[in-house]
Amino acid sequence: MIPDSFIQELRFRCDVESIIASYVNLKRRGRNLVGLCPFHSEKTPSFTVYPESQSFFCFGCSAGGDVITFIRQMENLDYVEAIKFLAQKVGMTVPEDAVDDKASRLKTRILEMNRLTARFYHQCLIEPGGKPALDYLLGRALTPKTIRHFGLGYAPNDWRETLNFLKSKGFSEEEIQASSLCLRGRNGGLYDQFRNRVMFPIIDIRGNVIAFGARKLEGDGPKYLNSSDTPVYKKSRNLFALNFAKNSKSDTLILAEGYMDVIALHQAGFENAVATLGTALTPEQARLISGYAQKVVVSYDSDEAGQKAARRAINLFDETGVSVKILKVQGAKDPDEFIKTYGAQRFKLLLEGSASALDFELDKLRQKVDLETPEGKVAFLRDCAQLLAGVNNRLEREVYASKIAQELSVDKAPLMLSIEDVIKKRTRQRQKQEKRDLRMYSQVSASGQRQAPAALQSKDLKAQVSQGKLLAMLLRYPDFYELVSRKLTPQDFTVEENRLIYEAMSARFARGETVDLLSLGAALTQEQMAKLSGWLASVSGMNFTKEDAVRYVDSILAQREQKTQTDIAQMNEEELNAYIHSLASKKKS
Repeated sequence: MIPDSFIQELRFRCDVESIIASYVNLKRRGRNLVGLCPFHSEKTPSFTVYPESQSFFCFGCSAGGDVITFIRQMENLDYVEAIKFLAQKVGMTVPEDAVDDKASRLKTRILEMNRLTARFYHQCLIEPGGKPALDYLLGRALTPKTIRHFGLGYAPNDWRETLNFLKSKGFSEEEIQASSLCLRGRNGGLYDQFRNRVMFPIIDIRGNVIAFGARKLEGDGPKYLNSSDTPVYKKSRNLFALNFAKNSKSDTLILAEGYMDVIALHQAGFENAVATLGTALTPEQARLISGYAQKVVVSYDSDEAGQKAARRAINLFDETGVSVKILKVQGAKDPDEFIKTYGAQRFKLLLEGSASALDFELDKLRQKVDLETPEGKVAFLRDCAQLLAGVNNRLEREVYASKIAQELSVDKAPLMLSIEDVIKKRTRQRQKQEKRDLRMYSQVSASGQRQAPAALQSKDLKAQVSQGKLLAMLLRYPDFYELVSRKLTPQDFTVEENRLIYEAMSARFARGETVDLLSLGAALTQEQMAKLSGWLASVSGMNFTKEDAVRYVDSILAQREQKTQTDIAQMNEEELNAYIHSLASKKKS
């Protein structure tokens, strides 16, 4: 258990504004700050930081919490790891006897396992048994310096050599299996996952080896094999070589498809290159890139699969606010082959001439039709109207409309009218969908055939509001607790999540401890922290009196006695008679 005094000291040193500002571009709005949410894709800022309560809340995705919650989500850490991460940032040391978390210990063991295994694989590469792997890397024109820089290695062609190495270092079979370095076979024994493969260590931005990529040299099996997700690694949230690329002085990242492309680019002097990890670009990876670059050049293979992946990347980056360009690799299938054939200087010119995402999409539309025919021109203009209607910036729409009209020798005005018609149609469709959603959410049948969303599954939305605002009020005005606790018990909270929050607050009040968002972090889940932050956001800038507290308490008690149509339908005869009797008694009083 981490001492409360340490948590409070950490709070004073880790100002939520300065910590979050190192990840999110924040702009002041009154007493608070706003920015684009790092946890979901958005174009209009809905992520708000509240210095007064040392909290954050996103009105778009409902993420919220304190500075520890933020770091947990951004860095994919558990509670204790997030505290250690923040403590290191501000020069504090977490008491050793406080860090006794089983999950945290396992992560530490896996990271140590990965570090030692990366060294083991590299040693195997430079020994006689690793000659085929070393010959492969040298044959791909990698220098010994580059091989050392990326820590490349070789997994021996043996079923248990890595397993035996790890056992010799004192790791248990349970720890080794959790690392994904070895898998459990049908007979119950462990065997090496990577065999006779060139190994690419995957390193996070803090320098930890978190996983491996592996390319086969010969034999059966997939060409590339990657570590499974583990307690220290989520492939959808990491990027290969970001640990190096983040230190480049460029405001642009080059997104390539594979390990070898990235390594070849770095060796050629393009140290701002990264790659996804055996999967298509994910929304999490797009948001991760947006934290390190304002622009990205998508440098995928020139084949159909690569171009399809490029189009998907355009859509994802468009939602993060990152400017996108598409590199068209001509005369080679990928950047690695291009650099070998034409050199780094020609590749630099290729980068400088890369097309914008919109130009890339327009080029794809051109390839679908014959622009020498009237029918082809009409089809192309119709597709252009659909494409440009999705461009938010009116000036950019005007510029591209002029460019297209000039290209086809047609009047620009009809094209602009077509674009405006598409925009209006989409707006009407969106408004209709929003109305349908609202009706669906607000009309929950008593039979339970239609489920309400989680926020409306309590007996009454009023109960959510009364309970949530009272909880936020207690955080803002802790001296109200004595008055509230005399009238209200945890059982009076009809919404279970709110009841658990109130219980955690009451426990700290009872022990005479500080009650604030940061101190509640150890007792609450991330979802509960987000919920509490949302209620804090809803009362930001408001002042309350004890009379307000009493009013919310009375409302909560009254709502507890109310029964919904579903509650009444589920009562047996005895319960129904008792309920009717209680209502009659209240009317007489």
